Amino acid sequence: MTTKRTSIHGQWSSRWVFVLAATGSAVGLGNIWKFPYITGENGGGAFVLIYLVCIACIGIPIMMAEVMLGRLGRQSPINTMRTLAQEGKHDKRWVWLGWMGVLAGFLILSYYSVIAGWALSYVFRTASGAFMGATADGVSSIFSQFVSNPESVLAWHTIFMVMTMVVVSRGVRGGLEKAVTYLMPALFGILLILVGYAASTTGHFTEGFDFLFNSDFSKITKDSVLTAMGHAFFTLSLGMGAIMIYGSYLPQDASIAKTSIMVSLADTLVALLAGLAIFPIVFANGLEPGSGPGLIFNTLPIAFGHMEGGTFFGTLFFLLLVFAAWTSSISLIEPAVAWLVENHGYNRLNASVWTGIVTWSVGLLTVLSFNEWKFSFPFLGQNKENGFFDIVDILTANIMLPVGGLMIAIYASRFLSRKHSVEELGMGEGDAYKVWHLLVSYVTPIAVIIVLINALNIVPFLKQIF
Repeated sequence: MTTKRTSIHGQWSSRWVFVLAATGSAVGLGNIWKFPYITGENGGGAFVLIYLVCIACIGIPIMMAEVMLGRLGRQSPINTMRTLAQEGKHDKRWVWLGWMGVLAGFLILSYYSVIAGWALSYVFRTASGAFMGATADGVSSIFSQFVSNPESVLAWHTIFMVMTMVVVSRGVRGGLEKAVTYLMPALFGILLILVGYAASTTGHFTEGFDFLFNSDFSKITKDSVLTAMGHAFFTLSLGMGAIMIYGSYLPQDASIAKTSIMVSLADTLVALLAGLAIFPIVFANGLEPGSGPGLIFNTLPIAFGHMEGGTFFGTLFFLLLVFAAWTSSISLIEPAVAWLVENHGYNRLNASVWTGIVTWSVGLLTVLSFNEWKFSFPFLGQNKENGFFDIVDILTANIMLPVGGLMIAIYASRFLSRKHSVEELGMGEGDAYKVWHLLVSYVTPIAVIIVLINALNIVPFLKQIF
């Protein structure tokens, strides 16, 4: 296992490109609404401090482990785990970790593409002035009519999937790298423009800033800590094969520790900037900051429809969402495309087309779950309303990703030899390595198990039974 492999797919031109790519994978729709909201509701600056501790103790150690495994294998997650298990004479069933990551990314993209399609359609709706002067009922009606029309939702889902597969089909340097090189600076640029707009025109920037950063430790509860732990894990795209495949393209001389820390900080910065852009607008219009996903499609369009320059800046906002979703989607499908190229002799174009068609087809079930096939079902004390969409969301986010992250931590700390992890991480055997090994061996697995139990509502479920 000391032989240094070369990926047949190529590699990033520099560690900075990897940082952009991994940050693009981590930054998604949830960063734009979820993190700012949970920060404000859980003590502002106090919650941010707890969250950063969780990132340091959970997110970064697992990210380092996943990148390390990817760079050691230099293949798709499936073949990486198969190769590492064979060379280390470990149980061959470790390949299931690779399969689960690839499957999770595939399933997530099948519904993520549908939601991203909503955002894409809203770029054009907002630009056309559809929300100018609209009432709350009017905006709600526009959204309801849109999602209840399967043909319209399908069209935007199709367009977004084509956008994703065009990038992936062009390979690491010609597709993924070029995309993130342009999209990530554009994403940060749009964010800064929106923050400047919120600061200069709303008159409520201070209120939005206080909502995010005033430290109120009285709001910190057990649930706040669990929320911080869960978000620290999920926000970095861990356990779904994306970071492992991106790690396989990382140059050998790049520091895994430094790049992982940079990605984590960049992801957090995007989420906080999003809050500074959104909440002054929300407060200026007397809207509800805690409306979750509805904040994007039902609440903010009302604000943009009644503000000076709202059409232009509203269009920029939804363009920001599309860029965030696009950079995430290419990382979700890359592991499956890489596996087809490695195992079945497909070229990048054919692998991308076939993977895209299958993902698009599964996405049809999500399209229909908001209209024709909408139904409710109970799951561990939760009452879900959108059928297939909710089933896949729970299966991936609440089960597959935490289990994947847990298995990555266990393999990297308990099965991979100390010699190989020391060599690959490049930190020597000093205090930094010892801290990482302690975290990934004990702290991180325990924390992920707690996140898994909390995400599945297992304790309330057991109380109902007994």
